[in-house]
Formats: sequence, C-alpha cells, structure tokens
Amino acid sequence: MQGAKILDERKDFIMFKDSCCGDGKINCEKESVSGAVSQRACVYCGARVVLNPITDAFHIVHGPIGCASYTWDIRGSLSSGSELYRNSFSTDLREEDIIFGGAKKLAAAIDEIVEKNLPKLIFVYATCIVGVIGDDVEAVCRKAEEKYKIRVIPVKAPGFSGTKSLGYKLACDAIMELILPHKDMPKTGGINIIGDFNLAGEMWIIKNYLNAIGLNTVSTITGDANYESLIKAPSAGLNIVQCAGSSVYLAKRMEEEMGIPFIKVSFFGIEDTTNSILRIAHAIGDENAIKRAEEFTKERSARAKEFISKYKPKLEGKKAAIYVGGGFKAISLIRQFNEMGIKTVMVGTQTGKKDEYEVIAQIVEKDTVVLDDANPSELEAFMKEKGADILV
Repeated sequence: MQGAKILDERKDFIMFKDSCCGDGKINCEKESVSGAVSQRACVYCGARVVLNPITDAFHIVHGPIGCASYTWDIRGSLSSGSELYRNSFSTDLREEDIIFGGAKKLAAAIDEIVEKNLPKLIFVYATCIVGVIGDDVEAVCRKAEEKYKIRVIPVKAPGFSGTKSLGYKLACDAIMELILPHKDMPKTGGINIIGDFNLAGEMWIIKNYLNAIGLNTVSTITGDANYESLIKAPSAGLNIVQCAGSSVYLAKRMEEEMGIPFIKVSFFGIEDTTNSILRIAHAIGDENAIKRAEEFTKERSARAKEFISKYKPKLEGKKAAIYVGGGFKAISLIRQFNEMGIKTVMVGTQTGKKDEYEVIAQIVEKDTVVLDDANPSELEAFMKEKGADILV
C-alpha cells in the first residue's frame, strides 16, 4: 500500500485475490489489533443493534451515562407503530455506585419505568463497569419479573468481553429467552424474517414480496417488531435469514429447539432478490407459491433491468469501495455492482467469516483488495490508491 504504512500486526488481515501481505489467506474472526482504531463496535453495541428495533421494548443501560448514547440516533430503524424504542434509559452509575454496587439503582430504575409506562418488555444491558464490579443483574431482573409479571431480560454485554459478534449472540439468546415459553404454539406455516432491522423500510418491502407470492409473515426479528409479534415466532414454518452475521445463530437455535428450518437470503440486487424469492417458495413447498414466485420475479426483474439500463452507460467503468458489517451483504453488493457495470476495487467487512471471504475472492477481480476489520487510515489509503469513485 503506497502512501500509508500498514501495521505489521494488520498485514495478515489484508489481501488481494491472488496475493496477500501474509501467507495468501486473509485472517478473520479475530479480536481487533490494539491501537489499530477498529471500526467495530463493542459487545454492548452489537447486542443493542439487534434488540433496539423492537418498537415497544424498554432498554435500560446499566452503566455510566456515556454507554446510553448508543441509541436509535446512532443506528436508526423505522416503525409502523410505537416510537418508544427511540428512547434510552440509563442507571447513570457514578463513583459511589462503583464502590458500593449499583444493583439497588437498577431495581429502582425498573420500578420507575413500570410505574410510569406499564411496559410488556424490558431489556437490561450490563456494560463494562458492571462486569468489573459484579452486580447480579440476573437476580435483579428475575425479582422484577416476579414482582410485575412482565418480561425483564438481562443482556450481560460488557464491552471488554469480546467483539461485536458476541453482542449479536447475546442478543439472540435474549430473543430466545423471550420466545421459548411459547414454543409449543400451533404451527401456521408462515415465515419469520430474521436479521433485518428495517433501517430504511426494507422490511416492509420484503413483506410485500412475500405477500405477492401468497406467503404470510408471522414475525420480523427485529425490524418493526413488537412484543406481541415476537412471541408468535415459534408458530412459523420457515425462518429466512437476511443478515447472516447477526442472526444465523438465532436461526440455528430455533431449528434445534423449535423445529423451524431456515435458509439464508439476500434482497440486495436483482440476482440475489430473484433467487431468494424462488428459494423461499420452494422451501415452503407450495406449488401455487412457486408458480407465483416465478411469475413475480420474471416481471419484476425485467422492470428493474429496464430501469437500470437507463443509467448503466454512465455507471460502466466506475469503481466502488465497499465496507459493511458482514460478508454476506458484501457479496450481494459486489454482484449488484457487477450487473451495473461497476468494478469493486476494495471490499471489507467488520465481522466477515472465512467462507464468506472465499466467495468474495471468487467474484472480484484479481487486483481487488480485501480487508477484515479495517481502520480509517487503511480505508482512505486503499480508496485513493485504487481510485474508487464511491464508498458504500
């Protein structure tokens, strides 16, 4: 890399398709290099990303006030109902609480929320300092559930305990704790959409696709979700997973403990969207749905390609850089850029896995640079070196 020095410890995390700064393979699924200014968020933030879109849930951040700043305003999502989830609640631990413990303060915070708001669902996040002082958050939540007959679910997510990916896992465990008591409800044959957070209304688009081919959406996890819709999730006949990095773990647990099969899908680009709709219909096994899916995707693909054709002459030859959370999303974006005539010259992820990087290597060009857990200096240097026209 010209114009900027790569930290020696970071060289194995950067590769080209056929060559690498290290041994020819990209290093991934590891903790961030100290001092590299990783763009990953902490464990707590990973959990909050997954749980925050639940529109009628209360989120109590048990820790210093600064942790509560990671709210809807940092990573927004859209709601068709309650706007409650846009608020954040904190126990605001101070020096005295750190010395003598903050459990009483947490119990008082839960009491205040129940008194003023009559909630159905509360998540309590244990942050770094709570992991150090050892407050028994689980006991406080358990007592609150017994006292108020509502769900109060602890999420033990001190930032130092791992990476953002661990936060995803802890959030999935919290969702399972919520829905497991309802696992014996009758199956409806509908679909759960897992791993989409409705950041820009895309959950509603996906639901419309399913409606168009005659399939019912049971629950959305967690974009535009609410308590009542979530507890119906065990009645579904199929889980479709949009964000594999954050939610495959949840889908696997639901398959093992509730008998609900899952498939990975992507609704980025014409090719992946078409394939996903067809695969969903075949997974359900409904002949009418399959027929409608074939007709629907054929008509919509033709319409989308006609639309793109107007802009393709101006896009061909342009260069794109991609930096996203998970590898599955990056793969879909690369394919869509290829269809638009745009060359991907740099692609990176925060939490990509080995098999995802192998797919990326197959679909990008020889001189494309691939990065795992990049920092701003690396992103800037490679974008300049490769002459990227846009960063997604």
